[in-house]
Amino acid sequence: MMAKPIETVKEVTEFTVNSPRLYSATHEEIARGLSTDIYFVKTKEILTNLQKDNSTVVAEIFARRPGIFAGADEVKLLLDNLGLEVWSLKEGTSFEGKEVVMRIHGPYANFGIYETAILGILASSSGWATAAHTAKTAADGRPVLCFGARHLHPAVAPVMERSAIVGGADGASCILGAKLAGLEPSGTVPHALFLIVGDTLEAAAAYHEFMPPESVRSMLVDTFKDEVEESLRLASSPRTGLESVRLDTPSERGGVTPGLIQELRAKLDLAGYEHIKIFVSGGLDPDRIKILAAAGADAFGVGSYISGASAIDMTMDIKEVNGQAVAKRGRIPGLAKAPRLERIL
Repeated sequence: MMAKPIETVKEVTEFTVNSPRLYSATHEEIARGLSTDIYFVKTKEILTNLQKDNSTVVAEIFARRPGIFAGADEVKLLLDNLGLEVWSLKEGTSFEGKEVVMRIHGPYANFGIYETAILGILASSSGWATAAHTAKTAADGRPVLCFGARHLHPAVAPVMERSAIVGGADGASCILGAKLAGLEPSGTVPHALFLIVGDTLEAAAAYHEFMPPESVRSMLVDTFKDEVEESLRLASSPRTGLESVRLDTPSERGGVTPGLIQELRAKLDLAGYEHIKIFVSGGLDPDRIKILAAAGADAFGVGSYISGASAIDMTMDIKEVNGQAVAKRGRIPGLAKAPRLERIL
């Protein structure tokens, strides 16, 4: 990210937006500081006129509540080659409220304009990672996949799904999100396939015929018939290669219940299909995950609980200016103890 950042209010005034375009910021626009709050541009211009823009500062970022840390890789990319020293917690690490999660040392002019972006990256990413961690903990070792991309603007959905994996999710359905985390995307097919084909067995057979061997044979069984009846029908057919059934029963029909899972598990086992797993999705949160896991669910697809997680507010404070300890009123001057930070730049 080498684009020259905006430095004056005049540049902001002269900047125009080309239309039509997507409303999300491009990588270049973020690097130019165009997604920042205007007051950081004004600060930079004033400090330049006072010849104080190259004051060397130490800024610390702390979290307002506990969580799982994510977003450091993006901040590192944003601040690379700017003549800064940066220390950070490792991604995936838990932190406490008020704990320092990142420290930046260098000329204020080199990074001040990015405060908005830095805090936003860390706050949102850590919020999603924390939610994924909570869901994974509730699953008690069972696989959890992130299915939240459809609930967010596509510009940020990959960030969310990567953050979920950092937090402990075992996979993600969003192609770019999974790839950014070094994984292949997870998921089979939606109800649309079954509705268009017109029969669950025929759709499952087509999946088995046309999809590569490494694609798990996990089929929705709630589109047309009773879930247990449809599961046994697919399991008994040599055309499906069935490995797992997915329950996504809508709320209009009562959703997925512990009783349904218990019945399905018992009847699959009685018919000799003990190897077939039960995958559950649809409106899951940690409480429901615990209940359904106890009933016999083997894996979970979690969407809005992760994608809709609140950001964990992050605050950046300048704690040193030119080697002198400083702080705003209410904060302690000088560097906080932060033994877990590791240098990343």
